Amino acid sequence: MEIYTFIVNGLVFLMIAVFIRHSLYRLRFFLQMFQQVGYKKNEMRHWLSANLFSKVLTSEHLLYNLLILMMLYFLAERITLTSGAIVISIFTIFWFTGTSRYTQEKEKKPLVYTPRMKRLGGFILFFLIAAWYILLDLGTITITMRDFAAPFLNTDPYLLSFGLVVIDMIVPVSVLIAAWIVQPVENAIQNRFKKQARNKLASMPDLVIVAITGSYGKTSTKFAIDAFLKERMNVCVTPGSFNTPMGICKVINNNLEASHNVLILEMGARYEGNIKELCEIARPDVAVITNVGLSHLETFGSREAIAREKSTLARELRYRGTLVLNGDDPQVKAMANLRNDASIIMTGMDGTIRAMNLETGAEGTTFLMQWLSEDGIVREQEQIRTSLLGSHNIQNLLLGAAVARHFNIRLQTVALAASTLKPVEHRLELKQRNGLLIIDDAFNSNPVGAKNAVDVLSSFSGGKKIIITPGMIELGEVEEEENFRFGRHIGHSEIDLVVLVGEERTRPIFKGIRSAENKKGIDVRVVRSLFEANELLAEYAGQGDVVLYENDLPDTYNN
Repeated sequence: MEIYTFIVNGLVFLMIAVFIRHSLYRLRFFLQMFQQVGYKKNEMRHWLSANLFSKVLTSEHLLYNLLILMMLYFLAERITLTSGAIVISIFTIFWFTGTSRYTQEKEKKPLVYTPRMKRLGGFILFFLIAAWYILLDLGTITITMRDFAAPFLNTDPYLLSFGLVVIDMIVPVSVLIAAWIVQPVENAIQNRFKKQARNKLASMPDLVIVAITGSYGKTSTKFAIDAFLKERMNVCVTPGSFNTPMGICKVINNNLEASHNVLILEMGARYEGNIKELCEIARPDVAVITNVGLSHLETFGSREAIAREKSTLARELRYRGTLVLNGDDPQVKAMANLRNDASIIMTGMDGTIRAMNLETGAEGTTFLMQWLSEDGIVREQEQIRTSLLGSHNIQNLLLGAAVARHFNIRLQTVALAASTLKPVEHRLELKQRNGLLIIDDAFNSNPVGAKNAVDVLSSFSGGKKIIITPGMIELGEVEEEENFRFGRHIGHSEIDLVVLVGEERTRPIFKGIRSAENKKGIDVRVVRSLFEANELLAEYAGQGDVVLYENDLPDTYNN
């Protein structure tokens, strides 16, 4: 009897361990997804709804509850409690030992244990532990009220298993609930950082703040401005794509020093009101608006809403500040009418900073930059040569040059700095890998950038030309249409192989390619993941081939 008792209680203990392990894996996974949507509760709620029966409530959960129900109502009077415990334990081990649904062999963007994530995860873990403890204690009490055939069981297996599976099921919801509960704490912490940043800026009255926004090109323009200004000035610039309130505060509080003359900030937005929040931290003396495109159309709802949000930077510009606008974008050009006190510098064909004689190709970009006076007379001009790929970078350089001109930096200095510019990471960045030439354009793709990237790939000569892409996202109602157009552009290009990552999401691209395929024919393959795409690439590509990685979806998107 003692051995039998040990075996049965061991199975029950194993059942508990399996469920706790499964719940912890789920907790880590859903925290990772919450982090990838930027801790946005509404976006997390939408993601949970979209993945309700694939991640949140699985077939194992439903079948397990059905099993408990059947055993209670049909078998409880016919088998001993010990037999019931054995059956339930076996099904628990069979259904919940595996965690592949919530783990990946190679994660694109692993969970980062930031202070905020530690606070949130610790809060949830505390209540999960409390729930497990209460459940075990309740099971022990309940067992004394049941008529059972094996008194060596220390808990009610039916109640215990039901409680464990319920806790496992509510893990995703617990992330949202906990986020709501701890939000006041997060707000207080963020407000403290914002106040610290504002106070530091107030203590540096001579500091000039340059802010950049736009649907795309922000980061490239930011680094162009940095390259042009640092030839003559001491500049502090936000790294990478730091363009959120906490990202900007972190740079101001930790990196900005009294010796800096200029602070360059990138200001991003996913919702209306985001730019104003950033300007309340650091109000710009110089505002740069790159363009109004379809990026984040899913959250904004319309292009007009995007334009309205980007124009906030013009409205929030300091009195008699300088507003630098992309004159080739009609919606951006119209923003000049928002301020009658500001100095306006317009770039593009109708502006005072122009590009003439454009040449783009596999070796980089060359053009003649002209600086004009207000009456349209060319005052300076210089040949610009840069290794940056893609015609869209010309506009970024013009905007950067406009800011340089504001700071009285000579055009010759701009030309010299432009010749040393390197691509921003994952934005048409050239790399060598195993004899292949890689064009890394994996950062969040948009219709203009994707088209330019295909043109860049087509400009290379020699080996086979290959593109790997999952398509474009966050384009709302026009997403399918824009991906179809992207496919048509690929179909009209001289490309040998297209690897589409994810069958459902890339279906419009596939249709677009086939509708416009050139006479040569394009080999189109569909794979389930980027890792499968790389395996296919290893088999197909050879020395001297050129591969374009166009966009890379985060883990929150299903293929």
